[in-house]
Amino acid sequence: MNTATNILGLSAYYHDSAAALIMNGDIVAASQEERFSRKKHDARFPENAIRYCLDEAGITLSEVDEIVFYDKPLVKFERLVETYLSYAPNGIRSFIAAMPIWLKEKLYLKSTLKKELAALGEITTAELPKLLFAEHHQSHAASAFFPSPYEKAAVLCLDGVGEWSTTTVWVGEGNTLKAQWEIDFPHSLGLLYSAFTYYTGFKVNSGEYKLMGLAPYGEPKYIDLILDNLIDLKEDGTFRLNMNYFNYCTGLTMTNKKFDKLFGAPPRKSESEITQREMDIAASIQKVTEEVVTRLAKTVRAETDCRYLCLAGGVALNCVANGELLRANIFDDIWIQPAAGDAGGALGAALAVWHDLHDGERKVNSSDSMKGSYLGPSFKREDICERLNKAGAVYTVLEDKELMPKLAQIIDNENIVGFFQGRMEFGPRALGGRSIIGDPRSKKMQSQMNLKIKYRESFRPFAPSVLNEDVGKYFEHNQPSPYMLLVAPVSKQIRVPMTESQKKLFGIEKLNIARSELPAITHVDYSARVQTIHAETNPRYYHLVSAFKELTGCSVIVNTSFNVRGEPIVCTPEDAYQCFMRTEMDYLVVENFLMAKSDQPQIEKDKSWMNEFELD
Repeated sequence: MNTATNILGLSAYYHDSAAALIMNGDIVAASQEERFSRKKHDARFPENAIRYCLDEAGITLSEVDEIVFYDKPLVKFERLVETYLSYAPNGIRSFIAAMPIWLKEKLYLKSTLKKELAALGEITTAELPKLLFAEHHQSHAASAFFPSPYEKAAVLCLDGVGEWSTTTVWVGEGNTLKAQWEIDFPHSLGLLYSAFTYYTGFKVNSGEYKLMGLAPYGEPKYIDLILDNLIDLKEDGTFRLNMNYFNYCTGLTMTNKKFDKLFGAPPRKSESEITQREMDIAASIQKVTEEVVTRLAKTVRAETDCRYLCLAGGVALNCVANGELLRANIFDDIWIQPAAGDAGGALGAALAVWHDLHDGERKVNSSDSMKGSYLGPSFKREDICERLNKAGAVYTVLEDKELMPKLAQIIDNENIVGFFQGRMEFGPRALGGRSIIGDPRSKKMQSQMNLKIKYRESFRPFAPSVLNEDVGKYFEHNQPSPYMLLVAPVSKQIRVPMTESQKKLFGIEKLNIARSELPAITHVDYSARVQTIHAETNPRYYHLVSAFKELTGCSVIVNTSFNVRGEPIVCTPEDAYQCFMRTEMDYLVVENFLMAKSDQPQIEKDKSWMNEFELD
């Protein structure tokens, strides 16, 4: 008989639907719906993610004690109506566009959820577990503090908008979390960054990381323009936006004609050429974001006197700002929830119920309680064998002691490898469970991976995975960074100085100049988004990189997510094999099954699948 308290957390209907299950406070399973549905940022009811969580725990929906949703839709609706009324008659078009969806779905979210859950559990709505609603930023804060390695910490949540809050500060101690203060909509650092994402021609809610990746190619020429016109930033980090330049309260776009006039042109069209101007704009908004985050952190430290800081909300995925914050030494250390966006709200909502409602015990783990964020599905050997046979794959099966040195050799020969093993990662980053890997010493690796594997813009950087104990040899960084959420400078010892003529190059021209002995992972500003690998949380990935180190003396490999542009990260062996066959990857490993592209049945190169995934 199951005696644990089982709490199922859900986020859905906005972007990045997800489900998470905790049992007596222990995180058992968590996953985004997109991984199962194969629709990036899928916002629908997370039916597949829920089924997976229940299966992983070996329970049925009837054995769940509470189901908790990550925000309060009625309060959100109140914000929508109040915003439109305060801007009326402007915005009537988007108000009319939004209303049918709200009236049909979101306003009756409770009954919608009950109906969906009852159908999934094959029970009546009367038999459903108790359905609860957390607040959006409470869910973020709970996801940041409760799994963190700290007994006591300040918590800073920054995102676009929840119900009303866009910025909140909390203090967590033991199993309690207390709100301190907030900044409310429409004043939002997340929406300011998204406005620039939109203006530079990328997709809001998914292209923000491109803006961050583009920033080092530019000069921050527009900082004063932004601070003088768009954001009134106070010394303590609090701010107000000048809404005369933005359209998100009343329109169907982020910025307006006045914004265009300020920057001297309309927004860049998606997929058109990226010019130096966009790079300079990206550099400028990135620096402003870093300044806001740093000032806020100083205020939070002074007010709370906490030695540690936890971060969540979409802005916490800005790993460049996180790296700056860490190096500012405002706090002794910081911890960032790996699923910092809305997907992580599902986990936070469940944790909030366990600690707030049940006064549940909190066991503080010295690294953290996220289990490396490997919280998704894994596959057994017999199951993989059956799936690969069905797909027509040609493979050999090797045990780890033979497989890992062989893979090290394959990578040393500049091959690109799809690496699929263990449980799938929760959050936006691949961390060695569903990764594409390669040799960081290779000069051609970055452009090959971008253009031949990911089918995406050539400027986008790749991350290094490094053995935790060796991180200081390659980077100006001396602590764990298991979730790839901190950008650090590459160590001066391995940098390659630029010639005088190279220093004069602008923008994308800088791309193909080797910056270090590890050119594939060194960004144009000598930085890298570091992931440290730990034997405790990912022993097989650790084993592989150790074998590569033994062979080459290099304890770093290139790690990018196992997917093509616009596609969610692969979930199943079939997803992995399909992605492998569609791209110019050389080898695929699924657990102990090794496949060489040259051995596979030669399929006709049909590129029509590229239309399957909407470009991100």
